[in-house]
This record gives sequence, structure tokens and C-alpha cells, in this order.
Amino acid sequence: MVKLASARESRMYGPRLARNRAEYMNAGLYVFATIVLIGGFVAQLSNEPKSGLALLLIALLLIVVVNLHDLVAHLAGIDYRLPLMGFDTQLALVEFAVPVVQALGTSLSFLGILFLFIQEYKGSYGHFKLERHALNLLIAGPALWVLGSIHNSCQIYERANGHVQILQQSVHIPFLMGSLLFLVASILNIREQAGWNHHGLNLLGKTWVWIGIFGSLMFFIGGLTNVVKVFKMQQIDGVRLEKLRGGAQERLIGERDGHAPLILEEERRRKRIAEETRAAALPAQTPYKDVLVGQP
Repeated sequence: MVKLASARESRMYGPRLARNRAEYMNAGLYVFATIVLIGGFVAQLSNEPKSGLALLLIALLLIVVVNLHDLVAHLAGIDYRLPLMGFDTQLALVEFAVPVVQALGTSLSFLGILFLFIQEYKGSYGHFKLERHALNLLIAGPALWVLGSIHNSCQIYERANGHVQILQQSVHIPFLMGSLLFLVASILNIREQAGWNHHGLNLLGKTWVWIGIFGSLMFFIGGLTNVVKVFKMQQIDGVRLEKLRGGAQERLIGERDGHAPLILEEERRRKRIAEETRAAALPAQTPYKDVLVGQP
């Protein structure tokens, strides 16, 4: 449901201490948002379901903030130089696209809940189109969560440490399962409401609430594993993290230092091997002094 701390070494925005603090705050804020999300669904089963909608709105708003933080962090990691995405397709399709998709999906879910909250608050159910839009938004939002979660789980690692990859997948899987649960809940809910003349909070059936509780629990588990991952990644050496491919990392560091882009390690190695091969193929030359001594 959310793109959290990346396993990329490019996520190097700001001083190390400030960056670590921001990562912990980002992870902690998401865990808090999932707790509020669970509370919002549980409140739907109480005598004050309207308060549950307010909690859901707060939780979704916090999740949007977390996604925007990740988007800014990834862009700041490359000094907001979008052309660098041409050297690493995954940077554009995962680090950049996933936070955007997840933030958009969360915003659509936020609007769907907000429409129902406004209808319930006003107490007038004359705007049937608004309610129908709200139910459609509650499907579109989780659909984007699923798309982003699948996309996020398809990251390709070439140099990252295996431990880092395991930690990354331990976060992706709960988010994917939770997103699927929310999508199924919204689809089942709109099918349940077909043929019934329900309005306001009655449009959110018990099936949607209970599946939403389990989906929120999966997000909570994913948030906890993300806290563990952030802690572990702060303790390991940066060399064990994934680098930007295509020389983008070296180009970025070179531009930050004010130098020309560095030659790729593979290119340097190939050039060195070619020079050694060419030197070995040349015939051994006789020194000029030896030629003079050898004359009769």
C-alpha cells in the first residue's frame, strides 16, 4: 500500500543523522496510521460509526504524507535530476512511479470516505450520484494499491545484499495481501448494495468492515516489519545496498563533487584487459645499447 524505505544507495538525502531520523519518523508515522486505520474500522461496529469515518480520513491522510515523503526522498537522492532515470529504468518505474500510484490510490479512497462522511453529516440523501461515486472510488483506490504493490514487489537486485532483499520482501508481501483484501472488500460491498436502497453509512456493509479490519492488520504487520528493516539498514554498511544501474550512481556522485562523470567499473576493467592484451602481443624490442655491442 505504500512505498517505504528503499534498498537503494541513492536514498542519500541530507546529512546521515537527519536522514536516519527522517526514516524512523516515516516508518513510525506509517505504523501509527495503520493503528488509526484499524480503530476506524472497529468504530464502524460501534454505536458511533460516524467517528469511525473520521478516523479513516485521518489515517488515509497520514498515509498520503508518508508516500509523499518517499517520493521526495527518492527525488532528493538523485538531486531532482530526472534525466538520471534514463540510466536506470527501475528508478523511474519503481522508486518514482510507485509512491505516485500509492498516493493517488490513497487520495481516491480518502475522497470516497469523505463523500460518505459529508452525506452522513448533512443527513440528506438526495445526491445519489455522489454516493455512487463514493463506492466507485472505494474500488479504484485499492485497485491502485494492488497495482503499486505488485509493481513494488517486482524490483530487481543485482548487487544488494541477500539480507537486505529478504527484509524488503518481508515488507512487500503484507502490503500486497492487505491491498488485495481491501479490493475484495470493496467489490463485495458494491455487490451487496445492489438492489438495496441504502444510503450514507449503510452503504458500508459488515463484510467491508470486517475484511477492512484484516486488511488493516496486514498493513500494520507490514509497517512493523518496515521498522525492523529501517533499523537493520541503518546498521549495515552502505556498500551492501543496491546501486543505481547504468552508471547513474557514479554520474550522480561525480556531478555532486563537481567532476566529470566517472568511467564505469566494467568499462575500466575491459579497457585495462585490452591494454594488457595489446602490450603482450607486441614483439619484444632489443635495446639500442645491445645492438651496438653485438656489432662486429
